[in-house]
Amino acid sequence: MLDTLTTTLYQSSLYFLDANQRIFWLYILSSLVLTLALIKLKPQHSLSGQPISNSHRLTDYLFNKDIWLHPSARHDYVIFIVNRLLKAFAIIPVLVTMAPIAISFSSSLEQYFGNRDYIDASSTTIMLSFTIILFIFDDFTRFLLHYLLHKVPALWEFHKVHHSAKVLTPMTIYRSHPVESLLYGSRMALTQGIAVGLSYYLFGPTLAMIDILGANAFVFLFNIMGSNLRHSHIWLSWGNWVEYIFISPAQHQIHHSNQVKHFDRNFGSALAIWDKLFGCHVLASTVAEPSKISFGISKKNQEHQSLTEIYLMPFKLSFLCCIKPITRLIARVKPDS
Repeated sequence: MLDTLTTTLYQSSLYFLDANQRIFWLYILSSLVLTLALIKLKPQHSLSGQPISNSHRLTDYLFNKDIWLHPSARHDYVIFIVNRLLKAFAIIPVLVTMAPIAISFSSSLEQYFGNRDYIDASSTTIMLSFTIILFIFDDFTRFLLHYLLHKVPALWEFHKVHHSAKVLTPMTIYRSHPVESLLYGSRMALTQGIAVGLSYYLFGPTLAMIDILGANAFVFLFNIMGSNLRHSHIWLSWGNWVEYIFISPAQHQIHHSNQVKHFDRNFGSALAIWDKLFGCHVLASTVAEPSKISFGISKKNQEHQSLTEIYLMPFKLSFLCCIKPITRLIARVKPDS
């Protein structure tokens, strides 16, 4: 057990060196650079309650102990490690893997549409097409699962763990219940399997992704554009024209707002087009005073105050959501007289 703990802690530290992780050091650095530029150009834009230029010290604003040491933030740090341990001890099972899904999907395409000659294209075109397919499929299914996590009551009880954060830091991205992590892991395997299977059917077995430091090039570019500010107290809007296509950090902070008018808005990860299609898109410019935004499930929420509640309460509440329709049905059935 001690060896597993040590290994888990070591592997967790490697997240800062992995370009596929949101807290990769270069993404953190780029977010810091964007914040400094924002402070220089628009010092009034913040969630701190006062203009950034009025802060006594820049470091006090960026690394505000009331945020980074808030009980909610401390929960984020512990959840990050605990979830890694649960995975290491195989308590979170792996239900599906990418390879068999890819093979099965490609075979199904051949069965229904027949064998066909692969598309004759240059290796660069194939790489670009494969990279775009992976990115689009991943972004849409991520949006769709996120949408369902909000709309399906039994699933919402698990996703509430993420939204129960009362302050946002880059580590809040890892604040998720193991059941939600399992769903996202299964989604990733299914999405990648379908994308690879489709690309294999279209282009043949020689597939390669355009990557930057091992990450999908489009994902890398999205993350380098301040993705860590999505979970932070830095209000960064990209302007209406860009926010019709891409979700800005400010738009995601709206998604975390505990104001009723902001509930179920801006589900998207990178692309905003899915929110436009589903009618849940909100521009950052609609918020007149960002400093008045506060985070959490609701202003009166008192749930998820401890790690025990964070990990166990969702099972109870989700179960109640599942049996509620049954109890209503039973109540409607009158006993024979």
